[in-house]
Amino acid sequence: MTREALYYEGMISAGIIEDNEDIRKAIRDYLDSQEGFSCELDSESVEDFLRRIPQEKMPDIVLCDIGLPGMSGIEGIRFIKDRFPDVDVVMLTVYDDAEKIFQSLCAGASGYLLKNTQFHLIKEGLELLKRGGAPMSPEIAAKVVSFFQKSRPKPQSDARLTEKEHEVVVGLVDGLSYKMIADRMGISMQTVQVHIKNIYQKLHVHCKAEVIAKSLRGEL
Repeated sequence: MTREALYYEGMISAGIIEDNEDIRKAIRDYLDSQEGFSCELDSESVEDFLRRIPQEKMPDIVLCDIGLPGMSGIEGIRFIKDRFPDVDVVMLTVYDDAEKIFQSLCAGASGYLLKNTQFHLIKEGLELLKRGGAPMSPEIAAKVVSFFQKSRPKPQSDARLTEKEHEVVVGLVDGLSYKMIADRMGISMQTVQVHIKNIYQKLHVHCKAEVIAKSLRGEL
C-alpha cells in the first residue's frame, strides 16, 4: 500500500515544535520513515509553527516542547487549540514536575511524554492517542495517579449535572478529545463546549484535570 493510500486509511500526520535542532530532526526523520506516519512540519517555536502551517494541512498531532524561545509550549497549546480545535497536542519535554504537568493538561494537552522516551514508544503513544487514549510516560502517569489519590475529598457540589453533562465527564475520564466526545454522543463539538462550560461552572473548576479528579474521587 502506498503512502498516499495509507493517508486515507488512517495515516497519522504529525508536527514537531522543538528548539533543539538535532532532537527535532531526529524525531521527524524517525516518524516520517514509519509506515502509517507522515511528519512534514517541524519548527523551533510556536510562533514559527503557526506562521508556516496552512490550515488545510494542519497535522493531526503536534509534539511540543515546553521550554521554547518566545511563547512557551504551554501557552502554545491554547493558541493552537483556538485555531485548530481538532488537533491533539502532546507535550514532549524534560520537565516532570507536577505544576507543569497539570498546567499542560489544563491548557488542553492530550498527552505528556518525557524526552528520554524511546522513539518507538513515542510512535506507540501517538497510535494510542489516535485510538482515543492519552499517552503519558510512566513517571508522569504515576504522578497523575498520586495527585488524584492524595487530593482530599471535598463535599459534593449542590449543583447536579445533567445526564448529558455526565456523559461528557465520562468522555473526559476516558481520555477522549472534545471531537471524540461529540462523535460518541452524536452532537456537535460546539454543544460539547457548552456542556464543558456548564460543568466547570457547576463544579467550580477551571480545567478538565480537575473534573477528572472529582470524578475519580466519586464527588459527582
